[in-house]
This record gives sequence, C-alpha cells and structure tokens, in this order.
Amino acid sequence: MTVIVVANPKGGVGKSTLSTNLAGYFAAAGEWVALADLDKQQSAHAWLELRPATLPAIEVWEVDPETPTKPPKGLEHAVIDTPAGLHGNRLGIALELADKVIVPLQPSLFDILATQEFLERLAKEKAVRKGGIEIGVVGMRVDARTRSAEQLHRFVEGLELPVLGYLRDTQNYVQLAAHGLTLWDVAKSRVEKDLEQWQPIVEWLERKPKA
Repeated sequence: MTVIVVANPKGGVGKSTLSTNLAGYFAAAGEWVALADLDKQQSAHAWLELRPATLPAIEVWEVDPETPTKPPKGLEHAVIDTPAGLHGNRLGIALELADKVIVPLQPSLFDILATQEFLERLAKEKAVRKGGIEIGVVGMRVDARTRSAEQLHRFVEGLELPVLGYLRDTQNYVQLAAHGLTLWDVAKSRVEKDLEQWQPIVEWLERKPKA
C-alpha cells in the first residue's frame, strides 16, 4: 500500500483539489483507495459526502492527530489532505504514515517563499533524511503566459526535487468539486487538456516507493 500526503503550510494553494483528484484517479483505475483529512475544516471529507454513490468508491479514513491509526488493511492507496500551517505533531504524524509527499505550489512570491521554508524544514525531518519518503512538487493554477509563471519556473529549477508537473488555472476543478467529482469522473473530451497535464504526475505516483 502507498500513502500519499499532500502538504504545504500556505493556505489556498490547492491541497484539497490535488488530494481529491488523486483519490479519484486511483478509484477510477479500480483500486481500493481511502481519503484522510487532517484539516479541522474537513473540506476533503465534505467533498466525499457530495460524491454520487454511482461513481467508483473512495473510502473515508479518519485520522486523529492525537491517536493516529494505520489505514484499513487491504487498501491499495491512501491520500492524506493536510491543513494550512502544518507543523509539529500533525506534520510528524503525516510523515510517519507517508510513502510519498506532494507539495502543491502556486506561482506567487508569497507562496514560493512559504514553500521554500517548508521544503527546507521537510529536508530536516528524520523520515526524509533516511530516504524513506519521496517528495515531488506540483505547480498549481499556472498560466504559462504570465510573469509569475516565469518566477515559479526559476524557483523550481533550483530545487533538488522532481517537479511532477504544472496544472493550469481552470474552472473545471471548481465545477467538478461542487458535485463531488474529479477529472476521471467525466467525459475525457471535457477535460482532455487537464488529463494531459496529470500524466507525469500519475506516472510518478505509480512508481513503487523506495524500499
């Protein structure tokens, strides 16, 4: 089983969007997947309540930071959505469970500075230093024509981490989320450009974690 943690202490960078679509990808592939939500607002779990029962199932995994539990036996994948300001006990628990960490990042100076500090903090974590956790970065709401996108490109070029891909700024994610849906729950023709952007991300996800 692979546990994927989506984390960035900066709020509004697209963590829940990334988490729900990750879970939707695995569910659409016919795999047994659960979605955990460490945020007190429980946005990801609220999204699950909107999800039509006719779609591929995504289970709820309740993770209490005070008394953490392992995911249900037999799961193939678990995705953990995390809150803004992630640090201390919640960060430690997330990393203790994680096989892979995806850090979403938007092309703004404030997001870049907050994420740079977070990545430096991640690098100091014991689980990361031992090489047991893989980390990747995903650019969120990126318009390649803007100056801020150029700034983001320059920043990620200096990271010693893989940049898994860049997801465009589109209303598709907003409209689908309002109905408990993901990119993989609608006709491909409707979201073809977005699915293309996800391809390198899912290829990284499908790689088995380091032993």
